[in-house]
Amino acid sequence: MTIPARLSVVTLGARDVGVLRAFYRSLGWPEVPGSDDSWSGFLLGGVLLAVFPLDELALEAVPGPSGPPGAWSGTTLACNVDSRDQVDTAFDAAVAAGARVVASPVDREWGGRSGYVADPEGNRWEIAWAGTARFDERGALLSFG
Repeated sequence: MTIPARLSVVTLGARDVGVLRAFYRSLGWPEVPGSDDSWSGFLLGGVLLAVFPLDELALEAVPGPSGPPGAWSGTTLACNVDSRDQVDTAFDAAVAAGARVVASPVDREWGGRSGYVADPEGNRWEIAWAGTARFDERGALLSFG
């Protein structure tokens, strides 16, 4: 299996989710169901912009020693796949293509499954499945929640 050519989610690690959430809401961007001051999402033209606590995002995307200051931007990109099982096969395909394992796939408390890899420049990609994500025939995200 190859990894689908889709960018599903850009996650911003926030020091204050409530403040960042209010900013994006003030732009008139509609939130996805289930958003609150612990996590928020905005569906933008086929990609979800997620706002998530920076410290919690770091636990998933940068496990272990944090490295030198500025080594991680606080942003992750996600490629959502169509089934729970595809997370592992897509993850393995990314590693075979040269990605570095950051965190192997696990079932998440929110009901999905995901793992993290780093591309050759260190950008964090989450390979994920969320049962609530719906895509069109091109792979654009239609709904999330």
